Amino acid sequence: MTSTLVDFKDRQFIAVIGLLLAGIGHVTAGPTQKRNFLVVDAKTETKKIEDTFEDFTKTRNDIGIVLINQHIANRIRHQIEEHKAAFPTIIEIPSKDHPYDPAKDSIMARVQSLMTAERK
Repeated sequence: MTSTLVDFKDRQFIAVIGLLLAGIGHVTAGPTQKRNFLVVDAKTETKKIEDTFEDFTKTRNDIGIVLINQHIANRIRHQIEEHKAAFPTIIEIPSKDHPYDPAKDSIMARVQSLMTAERK
């Protein structure tokens, strides 16, 4: 599938689920303020994470990349694996208390399967 300029020309934001990186947070102006981040703690319900992921990947056309802590991605793994579009790109990252495990990363699994298929 070939990407066109229309696919990504308005995607100017990085969205973050799990933590808030300095300089990343953005809130739109107006009565329906939209944030490009969701700070997740132990009390955050999985439904809230699912809804935010859905908004970032299906509703909003201004998000180019979604950074998500891998331990949070594990809570919504079904949605992560269903996301096949090039934009926004989903990148799983480690957190301070949870190391990165490439075996759980759906993008790494796709790369591995492509490399395995190519060798055959």
